[in-house]
Amino acid sequence: MKAKHTWILIADGARARIVDYKGPTQGFTQVPGLEFTGDHSATHDLVSDQQGRSFSSHGPGRSAMEPHSDPHRLLKTKFANQLADVLAREVDRYDRLVVVAAPVTLGDLRSALSDKVRAKIVGEVVQDLTKTPNGDLARHLDGVML
Repeated sequence: MKAKHTWILIADGARARIVDYKGPTQGFTQVPGLEFTGDHSATHDLVSDQQGRSFSSHGPGRSAMEPHSDPHRLLKTKFANQLADVLAREVDRYDRLVVVAAPVTLGDLRSALSDKVRAKIVGEVVQDLTKTPNGDLARHLDGVML
């Protein structure tokens, strides 16, 4: 019987890695080439201008206009979409998938994942483990690992 490959995506809004779990005796190993870092730019680097000002509809006052979007939020959504693309491209390399992500990132991933990738998900953990070493993952994933 062929060994099942369980990949674990560990992600937050700007960092991610994929580890392979081959069972309790072999543990977790980093999948080569599948470690990612998103854009961590400061707001002043993302937004080119100061916000505009508009006249008040009542009286002579003026006030600042709010931006239409949050540039950091857009970067995090884009990063989740990139991770979803990688999982779709590599879908034949794993049999099962566990997604471990910070809450907002998990939501972004859920909406970005293809149906083929979703079909392989066997568990989700709503937690940011991006800074947790691979050797310490077992105690965080005890309830989801097969």
